Amino acid sequence: MPNLEAPDQPADSRDIAAVAVRDRGMTATILRAKVTQPQRTQDHVPLVARLRLAAASIRLTIYHLAEEEAAHGRAVLFAPVYIGTGAIFWFTAGADPPPQAVFAALLIFAVSFFLKREVGRVPRHLLFAGMLLSAGMALAQCETWRASTVMLDSAVTTTITGGIERREADDKGRWRYVVALEATEKPAIRRQPERVTIFERKQPQPFELGDRIQGRARLTPPAGPALPGLNDFAFSAYFDGIGANGFVYGTPTLLSPAGDIAERSILDKADIWLAGLRSSIGDRIRMLLPGDTGAFAASLVTDERRAISKDTTEALRTSGLAHIIAISGLNMALSAGIFYVGLRYALSLFFGVAQAWPTKKIAAFGALITVTAYYLISGFGVSAERAFIMMAIMLIAVLFDRPSLSLRNVALSAIVILILSPSQALGPSFQMSYAATLALVSGYTLWTRRRHRESILSRFQIMRPLLFVSRFFGGILSTSFIGGASTAIFSIEHFHRLATYGLVANLAAMPVVSFIVMPFGMAATLLMPFGVDAPFWQVTGTGLDIVIVIAKTVAAWGGNIPFGRLPVWLFPTIIVGFLLMTLLRTWLRHAGALLIIGSVAIVALSPDVRKPDLIISEDGTLVALLRNGALTTNREKPPDFIFEQWQRALAMTEQHPPTILPPDNQLPKISKSDAHRRLSSDEQTAVRKAMDAALDNTGEGGFACQKGAWCVAILDNGDMLVAIENAAYLAPACDTANIVVTPIRLRLDRCRSGAVLFTGATLRRTGSIEMDLSADKPATTTAFQTLTRPWNLHRAYDWRSGTFGAPIAPMSPVSDNGE
Repeated sequence: MPNLEAPDQPADSRDIAAVAVRDRGMTATILRAKVTQPQRTQDHVPLVARLRLAAASIRLTIYHLAEEEAAHGRAVLFAPVYIGTGAIFWFTAGADPPPQAVFAALLIFAVSFFLKREVGRVPRHLLFAGMLLSAGMALAQCETWRASTVMLDSAVTTTITGGIERREADDKGRWRYVVALEATEKPAIRRQPERVTIFERKQPQPFELGDRIQGRARLTPPAGPALPGLNDFAFSAYFDGIGANGFVYGTPTLLSPAGDIAERSILDKADIWLAGLRSSIGDRIRMLLPGDTGAFAASLVTDERRAISKDTTEALRTSGLAHIIAISGLNMALSAGIFYVGLRYALSLFFGVAQAWPTKKIAAFGALITVTAYYLISGFGVSAERAFIMMAIMLIAVLFDRPSLSLRNVALSAIVILILSPSQALGPSFQMSYAATLALVSGYTLWTRRRHRESILSRFQIMRPLLFVSRFFGGILSTSFIGGASTAIFSIEHFHRLATYGLVANLAAMPVVSFIVMPFGMAATLLMPFGVDAPFWQVTGTGLDIVIVIAKTVAAWGGNIPFGRLPVWLFPTIIVGFLLMTLLRTWLRHAGALLIIGSVAIVALSPDVRKPDLIISEDGTLVALLRNGALTTNREKPPDFIFEQWQRALAMTEQHPPTILPPDNQLPKISKSDAHRRLSSDEQTAVRKAMDAALDNTGEGGFACQKGAWCVAILDNGDMLVAIENAAYLAPACDTANIVVTPIRLRLDRCRSGAVLFTGATLRRTGSIEMDLSADKPATTTAFQTLTRPWNLHRAYDWRSGTFGAPIAPMSPVSDNGE
C-alpha cells in the first residue's frame, strides 16, 4: 500500500488514478486497487489524506457518470438549454455585446468542436456548450437586427393614417386594432412607429382587416417595468413590432375598404386572409355562444382571449385551469389524437383497406394536416408554435417508424423555436410550456422503464371498466401534479402566485374538456364551412359552462397563495436542478433534486427579501409607501395596470388611500393651462403653510392631499415627501420636502434646497424607482441603469435635436423663489 503520510504521491497511486480515468469501469478499478493493497486500519491513515482520497473518488465517479451520459447521447438534450442561455445572457446584458466578439467566439468554438474529435467526451461537450452559447448570442443579435422596431419616444396626440392588420374584441365590447402607420399629422411624429395598437371604444360595427382608416389618436410608448426587475413590456413590444399603444377619439374615418389590396405582396395578402379567417371564425363562435362561453370557445380555436371577462379569467388562473385557454400541447394533442384515433378506427372498419394500406401512417398524415390547419388559425402564439412543432415532429416520426414521444423531440422543437425567435426564451409562456412538456415526457420515460406487473383484477371482465376509469383519473392526477409542480417556480417568479387547488380543479375539469369540449369543438370547426356547426357548438358551450362553474367554485375556496419577490439566485438555481432531474438518466439526476431541496430550505430559513419603503411609477403619477403590510398611495383609485403588479410583486393586497383635505380658499387656484406659471411670494408662502399643516393630517403615516394639486407624507426616516401634479407648486414643494415627485417633464432635475427631485423627464430615463430608507442615505434602485439597448433606446431620444443620448432639456436647480 502506498505511504499516505508521505508528502509526495507514490507512483502506484498515480497509476491507479490514471487507470481509473481511462477505464469506464471506474468503480471496479478502485475496488481492484483496494484488494491489491494490504489492509490497514483507519487509525493509521491521516484524516486529510482520507478526505483527499474520498474527493478524488467522487471526482472520478462524477467524471465517469458524465461520460456515461454523453455515451447515451444525452448531451444533445442540453443543446436548447445552451442556446437559450446564450440568448438570455445577450438580452439581459447591460449593453449590446460587440457583434465581432460574439461571431468570433462562435467561429472559434465551432472550429474547435469539429476538429478536436479525440479530446474526450467531457472536453468535447464543453466545446459543444461554448459553441451553442455563442450561437444563442448570435441568434439574439440577429433577431434584434431583424426586428429594428421604431419605438415612440413620448406620449403624443396626433392624427394617424394606416391600415388595419389585426383586430380583437375585449370583454367590454371595445375593439383593439393593430394599425400599420402610413402617416401622422398635427403634429407629424419625427420618429414614426411602423405599427401601433389602438382601442376603439364606441364602434358597433368593427373595421375589416385591410381597411385604411384615419382618426385622432392618443399614442404612448410601451410601458416599462412597473418595478425594477419586473416585466418590461417594451421588450416584448419591440420584438412584436409594436411601437406604441393608445386609443382613438371618436370613430376613425374609413378611407378605403379592405378589398383594395392589389398592391400588397403575396405574403401580405396571405397574412390578411388568414387573419380574416381567424377573425370570422371567432365572430361566428361568439354569435352562436354569447358571453364568456363564446369567448372561451373562441380562445380555444383562435387564441383570442381578451373577450373573456376579467372575473372568469381570474377564476381560471386561481383554480389552475388557465392553461386550457392557451392553445398549448393539451389542445394540439387532443386535436391530433382525436383525428388520429378516429380516422384509424374508421379505416379499420374496412377489412381490405386495413390489410392493404398502412392505416397508421395515413391517420398520422391526416392528423398532421389537421394540426397544421389548427396552427394557421390559432394566431401563431408561442405556446401554439411550440405545441405545433412538437406534434408535427411526433407525427412525422410515426410516418418514418421512429419513436414519437421522446426527449429528443422536445429538444428539437425547442431548438427550432429558439432559432426562429430567441427572445421567447425570456417569456413565461415559452418557459412554462417547455417545463411542463419536459417534465411530462421525462416522467413518461421513467414510467415506461418500470417493471410491468399485470394487475390480478384485469383477469376479471367485470373489473376492467373500473380499471379503465381508475387509470384515466390516475393519469389526469399524475399529469396535473407533474405539470403543476414543474411550472410552480415559473408561476411564482413571473406572476407571484401559486394555485394550490389545481389538482382538484383539473381532476374535475379535464374529463369534460377531453370528452366533450375538444371532440365536439373540433367537429364544429370542421363542419363550419358547411353551416351545420351550430348543434356541435352548443354541446361545446355546455361543456365550457361546466368548466367555468368548476373554475369559479374552486377559486372561491381561495388557495391562491401570493409570493413576493424571491432572492435573485433562487430562480436560476432551481432551473438548473430541474434540468438535471429531467435531462439526465444516471443517478447524477438526483443531484438536481438535492439542489432544489437545498435551495428551498435556504430560502425558507432565511429572512424574507427586504421590501422597499417607497416606490414611484415610471410616469410619476403614482407614489406608494409600504406601511404595516399595506400600500399607502397618493391616489384614491390607483391605475389597475401598475398597481396590481405592485400588489403581486410585493405580496401586499391592502391599500390605504390618502386623506383628502377640504378645499382651502387661501390657496391659489391653478388650472392645467397655468401649470407653468410662477407663483408670487405670498402665494408660495400660503402653499408652504398649507403643506406644513397637511403633515399633521397624514394619519398613521399616510398621504394627505389637496385634490388635484399636491400630496404630502412623512417617511419612516422622518423625511418629508411632496408629490405635485402641477409645476407651479414646485418651489414651495422643494422648500418643504426632502423628496419631490412630479409627472411634469420639467427643465431641471434637482432642487437648490437639496431636496431630491423626480420629474417626468428624469423618470423617463430611469424608469420606476424603489427607495430603501433604512440607511443613513436612502438607497435608490432604478428600472434602467443605461439606455443603450434597442428596446429602451427611445427613452434617451431627444425630439428637439433628433438624436439619442442628448439630455431632455437644460438641467438647472430650482431656487427658493421658483427661478
